[in-house]
Amino acid sequence: VRLVESGGGLVQAGGSRRLSCVASGQSFITYSMAWFRQAPGKEREFVAAIRRSGGSTYYADSVKGRFTISRGNAKNTVYLQMNSLKPEDTAVYYCAAVYNRVIIATMQSSYNYWGQGTQVTVSS
Repeated sequence: VRLVESGGGLVQAGGSRRLSCVASGQSFITYSMAWFRQAPGKEREFVAAIRRSGGSTYYADSVKGRFTISRGNAKNTVYLQMNSLKPEDTAVYYCAAVYNRVIIATMQSSYNYWGQGTQVTVSS
C-alpha cells in the first residue's frame, strides 16, 4: 500500500491543524493505521493509532486530549486532528500502516508501510 500525507504547514501556538493520509490500493479496512513524528535531532516517536474498524484508538501521553485520530474507510484516508498545538509539536509527521493486526501497535517496527512525511511547524 502507498501512503501520501498532506496538511502540514506553519501554525501558531494554540492553533489547530488537520493532517490527512490517503492510502492507495484495496482493502484499506484491513490495515491498522498510525501517526508518528520526528523532531529535529530526535528519534521518531509514536503519536496515535487506530484499529482497522476505527473502533479503538490509542495516543501518546504527550498528545492525549489535544490530538484525535480518525479514519474514513470509504475514502481510504486516516486523519490526525491536532488542537492546542505547542512549539514542541514541531516535527515531520509520518503516516504508517500494518496489515491485519488486531492489537494496536506503538512501535515503529510493527508497521510495514510508511508515507514520505509532512512538516508541521508550530511558532511560539
